[in-house]
Amino acid sequence: MTRFQKLSGFILLATFAVACGGPQGEKAQTGDAQEVTATEGDVTMNVDVAASKVEWTGAKPTGQHHGTIAISEGSLMLTDGNIVGGKFTIDMKSIVDLDLTSAEDNGKLVGHLKSPDFFDAEKYPTAVFVITSVAALSGNAEATHKITGNLTMKDATKSVTFPAKVTLEGNTLTASTPDFVIDRTQWNVQYGSKTIFNDLKDKFINDEIGLKISLSATL
Repeated sequence: MTRFQKLSGFILLATFAVACGGPQGEKAQTGDAQEVTATEGDVTMNVDVAASKVEWTGAKPTGQHHGTIAISEGSLMLTDGNIVGGKFTIDMKSIVDLDLTSAEDNGKLVGHLKSPDFFDAEKYPTAVFVITSVAALSGNAEATHKITGNLTMKDATKSVTFPAKVTLEGNTLTASTPDFVIDRTQWNVQYGSKTIFNDLKDKFINDEIGLKISLSATL
């Protein structure tokens, strides 16, 4: 084997390892649900659902899948141009996979994700994120704020904290997060979890789900 062949083989293995290494990003801080205080901002902005989405990544030892989930409604409250409250609703029936080109395989995966094994979209058609606090950040090129809120998914509500880059230009506010991960089992999504079931060997599915949120809101 030539040196070039060895190098090419190493690059392919490294690429495969990265591709199958699971969702990217820092693990979000999670905990018990926090009290939501009634906050009235000077301005209320409505989420532009056509320009907003949640991107997801799920993985197992043999590979991973990624896609989107639609945001169906939401609003943000601002005081002096700063977010002081708000919430948005995620349409769990809108789960889409973007990497499987076979219609049959794509349909099977999406159907399974919507089934009671995972998010049980028929019984729990929406997930809701309610902001409980927002703090300014400095020295971070990817984020201007740290956002904390209660995420209700299926029959569980947990507090989640993640960074976001918030920009206000004219009558439009955009908020986008870097990639981050949450542990799905905290919201009772347990299918294929090796921390819940100890006999799965290499047939487990990562507990961590990668997320990236993009929000746009206007007056």
